[in-house]
Amino acid sequence: MLTEKKDQKHFLYDEIFPEDVFTPEDFEDEQIMLADMATKFVINEVYPKLEKIENQEFSETVNLIKKAGELGLIGADIPEEDGGLELGKVCATIISEKMASGRSFSITFGGQTGIGALPIAYFGTKRQKEKYLPDILTGEKIAAYALTEPSSGTDAMSVRTNAVLSDCEKYYVINGEKQWITNSAFADIFIVYAKVDGQKFTAFIVEKGYQGVSTSPEEKKMGLKGSSTRSLILENVRVPVENVIGEVGRGHIIAFNVLNIGRHKISATSLGTAKRAIEIAVNYANERRQFGQSLSSFNLIKSKIADMVIKTFVNESAVYRTAGLMQDGFEGMKQTGNDYGETIARYAMECSINKVMSTEFLDFVVDEALQIHGGYGYMAEYEIETLYRDSRINRIFEGTNEINRILIATTAAKNHHVRTEDNDIKNGVFQREKQVLHLLKKLFDAAIESVNKKSMGNLNIEQEIAAFLADLVMTIFGMESAILRTEKAIQKSGEEANRQKIDCTKVYSLETSQQFALRVLNMINHFGDGEIFSRIASLLIMSSSENIIVVKRRIADAVIMKECYFC
Repeated sequence: MLTEKKDQKHFLYDEIFPEDVFTPEDFEDEQIMLADMATKFVINEVYPKLEKIENQEFSETVNLIKKAGELGLIGADIPEEDGGLELGKVCATIISEKMASGRSFSITFGGQTGIGALPIAYFGTKRQKEKYLPDILTGEKIAAYALTEPSSGTDAMSVRTNAVLSDCEKYYVINGEKQWITNSAFADIFIVYAKVDGQKFTAFIVEKGYQGVSTSPEEKKMGLKGSSTRSLILENVRVPVENVIGEVGRGHIIAFNVLNIGRHKISATSLGTAKRAIEIAVNYANERRQFGQSLSSFNLIKSKIADMVIKTFVNESAVYRTAGLMQDGFEGMKQTGNDYGETIARYAMECSINKVMSTEFLDFVVDEALQIHGGYGYMAEYEIETLYRDSRINRIFEGTNEINRILIATTAAKNHHVRTEDNDIKNGVFQREKQVLHLLKKLFDAAIESVNKKSMGNLNIEQEIAAFLADLVMTIFGMESAILRTEKAIQKSGEEANRQKIDCTKVYSLETSQQFALRVLNMINHFGDGEIFSRIASLLIMSSSENIIVVKRRIADAVIMKECYFC
């Protein structure tokens, strides 16, 4: 898939070249065929059942999971020796993106393929894999992930569910309640996290049929009404000792690393939903006539469409760049000797970056798509109304965006080191954009230096600084991903064939850097080092020599003509 192995580089410190990144333009024939198959599955199998799924006729959901299993869509992440297809992280990302159009069903599917199956696939024993994975991969049995509790949402390590080893030492007795568990109405297997003797955070496989396992009635949710969300109640449940995943007291390694993969999958489904929202908004704008002309001919509507496409392009560039990085890491495990935990942890920051960026970009996109629909967008019979409600939970799923920002900032600050200076920035399509990127990286260095100088390194307390650093890191990663992707495309097919990518990259770089300049000015007094921050801010806020209004109209016109997301 990725034909050439590359040394691991860090985007904050090393010079990255176009050949270092994976992009959607690098899809091979089998990946294009997989995308087509997943798209047809959603259109032909899921769409006709969406009304019943939204009415919580869960038998339809269960049947669709089995059909997905028959097509091999569930096993993309799973090694061949464990019964999976081992297609790689790029293919897994493609599947997640395409499944997003299935709305509530995509949540069930994501729970099955990600946080439900991967704890066993990546951290389970040979016996656990042989016993549970075959039925999970075919969809004969459905898995759920049970971590959250009423008293512990983001603070996962404070769970109160307790496990006590029996006198005969053959099973653990588990008591507790898990809250907001996806797939819980029809799950056969639960990945449950509990503290052995109230102290040792541990992962268990709990079967639905065990005595003492029950679920509450369905929660009444704002969106994703076709997914199952219940509490899981555990009353003196006897779980065999062989159902411990990994080691007693080491459950956090499983929980956090699986959540990292889950965050990346959410970024892919958010990307897919954003593309769907753009498609239905543009189609509506082309069909709806006001004042004797189509909505899509009005320049304010074009501006909205352009902004939606620009953010989605940057999002797509970052998501598939990360998928490529992770795929390289997974393919190299045998050479490095790393295990799954060590490998996944290398990409924890990128997974959090994508999760925050994708979900917030998605909320922007669906909001603007609904606005384009006008009053009709507020009516339940229009798809955008459902997408608008469904999208909101993504900023809470798999760790809130606030906690993910703190994770990004603390990871970046902890690993900070002297940055390799960029080579001289040569004249070219993205000369100004690369200068901006260079300034943003210098800003990051200056911010870390100021934080250390003023002893503000506890980012759990200095959360405003954490948010600033996280947003800066996300901006750097997104901007660089767009630049590198477009440069790679230009090398392959020239500037004219990639005009849309060039336009999106330039506008994103300009507007985002200007917005960040204002953030810098508002943080100067807290950081204390006014001179360097003022100098960088003044350079970032410079205007462009291009007519941005004309560029945005050009972006929108291309999408309006194709009636779908286009880059």
